[in-house]
Amino acid sequence: MSRVPIRLRVTLAFAAVMALVLAIVGLFLYLRLEHQLNESIDHGLLSRGAEASTLVRAAAGGGLDDVEANPLIEADESFAQVLRADGEVVDATAQLGDQPVLDAAEVERALVEPTFFERDSDAVSGVEGRARLLAAPVDTPDGQLIAVVGSSLGDRDEALTGLGTLLAIGGPAALLVASLAGYWAAATALRPVEKMRRRAARISAGDPGERLPVAAPNDEISRLGRTLNEMLARLEASFERERRFVDDASHELRTPLALHKTELELALRYATDEGQLRAAIGSSVEEIDRLIQLAEDLLVVARSDEDGLRVAIERVPVAGLFAGVAERFSARAVAAGRKISVDAGDLAVQGDRLRLEQALTNLVDNALRHGEGEVRLWARASGGRVELHASDQGPGFGPGFLERAFERFSRADEARPRGGSGLGLAIVETIAVAHGGRARAANGPEGGADVWIELAEAP
Repeated sequence: MSRVPIRLRVTLAFAAVMALVLAIVGLFLYLRLEHQLNESIDHGLLSRGAEASTLVRAAAGGGLDDVEANPLIEADESFAQVLRADGEVVDATAQLGDQPVLDAAEVERALVEPTFFERDSDAVSGVEGRARLLAAPVDTPDGQLIAVVGSSLGDRDEALTGLGTLLAIGGPAALLVASLAGYWAAATALRPVEKMRRRAARISAGDPGERLPVAAPNDEISRLGRTLNEMLARLEASFERERRFVDDASHELRTPLALHKTELELALRYATDEGQLRAAIGSSVEEIDRLIQLAEDLLVVARSDEDGLRVAIERVPVAGLFAGVAERFSARAVAAGRKISVDAGDLAVQGDRLRLEQALTNLVDNALRHGEGEVRLWARASGGRVELHASDQGPGFGPGFLERAFERFSRADEARPRGGSGLGLAIVETIAVAHGGRARAANGPEGGADVWIELAEAP
């Protein structure tokens, strides 16, 4: 069934329901007509039975000539008979003759109360087809008699047969027409889906901006089309980010590898003493360190794109966090004639210590690489949140760079000549967002860059 086209499945389901409805309606009409015809026949028999009883009493036990002449008695369709209590025929209309229409058991029932009986085809002599009888007791001066009036069911059966024939012919015809209409409706409703399918089959990564056709009505199909188009837009944006990421990552990896190769080739060709070889090896080690750091940064970015950066939340004292980062850069700061100061107070945050150290490491590395003067690590609390700042006394961020400071591979080359990979601040923001916080950057009122992350304060 799953291989059957949807429009055919819808049509079959519609046809099955329609067939059931037609069958129920047809049965209802048939039974309703039968009930009404039976009521009409019974009403006529009751009327004729009352008339016959009156005439029998007036005739003092005999004479149905007046009953036959009564307009309620139709020739060849209605008949009457008068029986004694022992079942003997007293009088009868011409169709019946002297043959009693009731047997002994039916006579006993008729002596108690008026009773209806039905006879099968040709069971009543002189009457063709099925018949319905009404037998009622009649008290006369000569004793108790039974007045029996009857009517042929031929007209009723003929009417029911006609209705049955009409339903047997009209029902399938109506079902066929309804099924064709259902198939047409399903095909019409699914036509936009087929258009979207054909367009989707042609869309590829080389067709930027291509979208599915969406019908004007605001129905389920059009909403599906708009949803799919929004998904295509998101995928297109994601592909574009991935493409830029791969291009930028390739460029970042190519530069240190090329420098590394060049330095080794120069050392191999022109180095003549141990000092030159040591200098070449030292430079190569620096490039390898840069490659390792770049690889780690790319891994963090890739993991954050895949399923979000995972963090292990714990209570982290800010003083210990700052002290560890400052200690890591102490030798580098001394070599550069710089100073790293720490001002943490008694604050603590909720976060992953290793990831927070990584974020602060990137901030201090940026400050030492691009800034000037003292590097300050300081914190402040406000409204249940704690800001962890890293600021310097250099020229600060260049005009227009603050809006894209946390974008991947973004650099402020015009303001800071010694560039990095452009991933440091992007990773800082990734770590902050993974903690439910955010990252911000600004230029200090007296110059210098100030970058911070905002986290939840720990009790």
